[in-house]
Formats: sequence, C-alpha cells, structure tokens
Amino acid sequence: MSTTFPNDFLFGTATASYQIEGGVHEGGRCASIWDTFSHTPGRTVNGDTGDVACDSYHRWRDDIALLADLGVNAYRFSVSMPRIMPVEGGPVNEEGLDFYERITDALLEKGIQPIVTLYHWDLPQYLGDKGGWLNRETAYRLGEYASVVAERLGDRIHTYTTLNEPWCSSYLSYGATEHAPGLGLGPGAFPAVHHLNLAHGLMAQAVRAQVGDRSEVSVTCNLQLNRGDADAVHRLDLIANRVWLDPMLRGYYPDELFAITRGICDWDFIKDGDLEQIHQPIDVFGINYYNTSLLAMSDRPQFPQSTAASTAPGASDVDWLPTAGPHTEMGWNIDPDGLHDLLVRVHNNYPEIPLIVTENGMAVDDHLEIAADGTKAVHDALRIDYLRRHFEAAQRAMDEGVDLRGYFVWSLMDNFEWAFGYTKRFGITYVDYTTLERTPKDSYYWYQRLIAQRRIPDND
Repeated sequence: MSTTFPNDFLFGTATASYQIEGGVHEGGRCASIWDTFSHTPGRTVNGDTGDVACDSYHRWRDDIALLADLGVNAYRFSVSMPRIMPVEGGPVNEEGLDFYERITDALLEKGIQPIVTLYHWDLPQYLGDKGGWLNRETAYRLGEYASVVAERLGDRIHTYTTLNEPWCSSYLSYGATEHAPGLGLGPGAFPAVHHLNLAHGLMAQAVRAQVGDRSEVSVTCNLQLNRGDADAVHRLDLIANRVWLDPMLRGYYPDELFAITRGICDWDFIKDGDLEQIHQPIDVFGINYYNTSLLAMSDRPQFPQSTAASTAPGASDVDWLPTAGPHTEMGWNIDPDGLHDLLVRVHNNYPEIPLIVTENGMAVDDHLEIAADGTKAVHDALRIDYLRRHFEAAQRAMDEGVDLRGYFVWSLMDNFEWAFGYTKRFGITYVDYTTLERTPKDSYYWYQRLIAQRRIPDND
C-alpha cells in the first residue's frame, strides 16, 4: 500500500451552519425549518436547539485559528440560506453575504481552500410553509440563492457543493420524522427526492453562470453500503443510491426504481426537461461515509401500509439486521472496509467522476480531563483508531485506481447533532457547552501529524 498521499491531496475538516453558528436572531437571519423543528417539544433530545450551538457566528476567527494550527489545506463549511435570503421575494441580505465573505478571505489568508456547501438542511421557514421540498418551486428558489452566493464569493471558493446528503433532507425529513420538518409521509417523500435532484441541477447551472470553470462544482451524498441478501441490497441501492447517482451523473432514473415503487408512487412530478436540468457536469462527487447495514428479505408483503412513515419507501419487506460490533455512540457499526468498497464501487460505475470523502468521523463518549496544573485534554483513542483504519481503507482504494482527491474529517468541533442535540460528540475539538471553550482532542493532534507528514502516523 502507498505510504504517502499526493502533494495536491485535500486534507480538511467540515462543519455545517446550523450546527455551529448560533446567532439565530442576529445579522438579519430569518427562521429555518430547523429552528421550528428543534423548538417543537419532543423533536430533539433534551429539547436542544441550535440557538447558540458553538457560537461560531461570533467565534469564527478562533475556529479559523484552530484550522490553521491543525494544518488543513481545505475547510468545508456551509452557507445558511436564511442569512442570505431572509425575506421571501425580498432583497438579498448583504450582512449575511459579508459574514461569509469575511470567513472566505480569512481562510485564504491562512492558505486554506474554502469548500462551500450551499445547502446543508437549514431551509428558510417561509419555504417550509409552502411545502418545502414537496413544492417544486423550492428548487428554483435554491437556484436563485446559489447564484447570489456565487456572484459574491466568486472564484475565491475552491469548490461549490450544491447539496449535502439529500437522502436526509428527503427520506429522513419527509418520509420519516427524525429530521425537519419530520412529516412521516413514507412514499410521500419521493417528490422531495426529485425536487432535490432538480435543485442540484439548477444550482450547478447557477454557479457555472457566475464563475464558469474557475471554481469546481460538486454534490455530496451519504451513499449506503449494504451487505446481506442480494435482493434486499439491490432494492436499497435503487432507493438510497441510484435515485441520486443516475439522474445526476447519467441523466435518467433507473426503470427498476419505478418498478419497485409501482403502487405507492406514480412519479408524475417529473416534468419534461427535468432530467436534462438535473444532469449537469460536475468536477467531483462527494461521499459521506460512517457505517454499513446488514439486510435480509422478509416474508411480509411489500406494501402493508403504503403511507407509513419510512426512510426506505418501497422496501417495507426488507429487514435491517443487527450488525457486528464494535459500534459508535450513534449505534453505528465500525466497518472501514465499507469505505473502501463504496469508493471502489462508485469509481467502477462512474469512472469519469473524481471522488472526495467529504465526511467521515465517529461519535465518542468524550470527557474533558483537567490536570492539577490546569492543563486540559481529551484522550479519544477510539476515534484515532477509527480514523486510522478509515484513512487506510481510502488509501487502499486509491492504490486500486480510485481517483480520490481529498478527505474531510467530521467534524472540526463538537456541535449540535440535529435531533440528538448536544448528546453526541463527533468533533476532533472538544466544546464545553457552558463556556464554549474549545479544547483540541488527541485526535486533533493525530490528524495534525498525518497532514504534516502526508502519511498515516505510526502507532504510538
């Protein structure tokens, strides 16, 4: 196996606006669907919200200093549409654009390439009130928003990523109840799936119109790597993976997808010309990877309740079996080989598209230790082992010919973990949610060594 990563390899870490910024009532920002969802009793653990989060809205300079000390050459952060377009049909909020422009310029001054995610789930509530992603018009509003951001930030941005994990903002959000708006519509999520695909295409075109080829354009999906019964694996591949991959990268939906959903969805929301709009050239495809699943076919009928809440409508006759341990604090199995297999599979099926790992990380039950002299530390050996094994898996894939351009550890810091609130810590930097003080963990220093050496550090 290769021992070093290429000189131009992007070593980064990642965050998302609602998870870290706070300042929800400042700078002209309007409410998002996640403000509404998190303030609804019973939706999040302990009733936690992103009102303050990590207060990065005020502490962003400190966070960039953390990035500079870490030594990354790229940082993936998201722009909040509620800060840019706070009034439906109203003027663009220059204060919001100024905020992200300051971050962009500060990163570049430190030699860190900005990787901007345009949509990481915080849809303005005024669009949510009109149906959100169930409403076709939302895709067009996102295209307009992408144009505004790209016009201001221009080619200072290394890569514009249209969407983050559309599986979550459709199936988890409209098919099930775990994410905002949490409607639990089962197959009623399929319009959201298509409208997110459409938004990707419209956003990609909007960015290109502003910056041409001077910045890269990408999209990030949390593709599933499932194991077990071949029929079940194929079913979920269609529903969870190819529903994004084929329209975005090939310009069509697979006929098998229509076949397995016949009876619960007629797909009449696909309009003439949509697939041409969706199928836009991109420079790199982002993959978020955390775990694998084990599947088996059951003897249940496929559609016992066609409208039941589900993250996999069309697969009600599939069982998710327990996975072998160890597991993270999220209950997700640790399977580095899954990352290797997923990278190889996507490369083999879509060989013309370079890949990037846009998220990978682990929730650990971290504890801040304070020595007698006041020194603070977090000893997260489990996370270091996790990252080591996943970087090794990525390197194996590269040795086998996968065109992998970078790797972004999730996350720079502990943050608001959506419906789990502040109970799950993914960061390589510890955040004290009382004082908001940041303390780099052992994994931060391990990653710092990896970046400096461009190779995986030897076991200590």
